[in-house]
Amino acid sequence: MKHALSLLCLALLSFTASGQTNDKPPAITVTESKRFDSICLNLKIGAVEGFVVKPTIPAADGSKPWLWYAPTLGGYPGGRMDWLFSRLLKEGYYICGTSVGDSFGSPQSRATYSKFYQHVVKEYGLATKVSLLPQSRGGLMWYNWAVENPEKVACIGGIYPVCDFTSYPGVGATAKTYGMTNEDLTKNIKEHNPIERLAPLAAAKVPVLHLHGDNDKVVPLEKNSGELIKRYQALGGPGELLLIPGKGHAEIAEFFESEQLLEFFLKHAQAPKK
Repeated sequence: MKHALSLLCLALLSFTASGQTNDKPPAITVTESKRFDSICLNLKIGAVEGFVVKPTIPAADGSKPWLWYAPTLGGYPGGRMDWLFSRLLKEGYYICGTSVGDSFGSPQSRATYSKFYQHVVKEYGLATKVSLLPQSRGGLMWYNWAVENPEKVACIGGIYPVCDFTSYPGVGATAKTYGMTNEDLTKNIKEHNPIERLAPLAAAKVPVLHLHGDNDKVVPLEKNSGELIKRYQALGGPGELLLIPGKGHAEIAEFFESEQLLEFFLKHAQAPKK
């Protein structure tokens, strides 16, 4: 009898933990600040933090395209993105970010991204397909989320993104963030390393554009953008590499004031629903 009661209690606990009952929606707080001529909504959805900058002018066709930036470390990324963001805002784009710290695309951070995605699409009516902008280690974050959600991705436009964590930050640092041993991460590398996981994106024909300098000593071109675009094209994916000669891992106009990157995002915004 005691054994049966114990099993029942365990079952009830499991049922509750699985989210099937006694679920309460997370507490949501929103504060407003100014960004350019727009309103920036600073969100806290339970333990998930992020921001949504509303467009200066709504899109003429009534759609609500949006750009999702990574890495977001505690809020809006600062002046380096102002040129690109301000132009997209004037074209009706919403600009979003989700703070997950230095996650390097861990499974936990992917789940956080999905919660944020679900909230902003439902709450603000944003397009179901999002344009992703990974900068540097943001590449690990966005590609690992995108390959598990290809139907939610309009395009990926990256600025010297990390595509292979064995190149940067290394297996040791990545494993620590993932809560895994070096051996376990290496054994399961095809489940976590972006360059090994591209098939779903290629099958969905998600457009990809990378800007990368050929003198990047932090995130080497050949092992990251060079290798990813080569593999992506081999899988039949529409990928393009825009090489920036002589430039490294720097916050300079060639990367952050790129007309090609701006036009790429504008071209591939999700079309409005008929």
